[in-house]
Amino acid sequence: QVQLVESGGGLVQPGGSLRLSCTGSGTIFSVYTMGWYRQAPGKQRELVATYTFGHSINYADSVKGRFIISRDNAKNTVHLQMNALKPDDTAVYYCSAFVESGPVIRYWGQGTQVTVSS
Repeated sequence: QVQLVESGGGLVQPGGSLRLSCTGSGTIFSVYTMGWYRQAPGKQRELVATYTFGHSINYADSVKGRFIISRDNAKNTVHLQMNALKPDDTAVYYCSAFVESGPVIRYWGQGTQVTVSS
């Protein structure tokens, strides 16, 4: 069984920063694309950023230049450094990873709340 555990959410003022982390545990042979998605109230879940095993990075246009995704393959961990946060960034942030523990399966974290408000 594989689990993704997220940490680092919270309340921050506009213009502030937060760093999210997500670590995979369990029987893991390889981790392929890792990424972050978010879902605001009343909206669909949307991509924030992804980082492939081959070091290809993709960002949503709305976060380019403000957010930075990174990963540590040795620790099965992906981070999201969020800078210059705006109220529109308020959402539940979910970690996602394609994990090989036999077959390759996409896993999701439980979500962490990020609230940007003064």
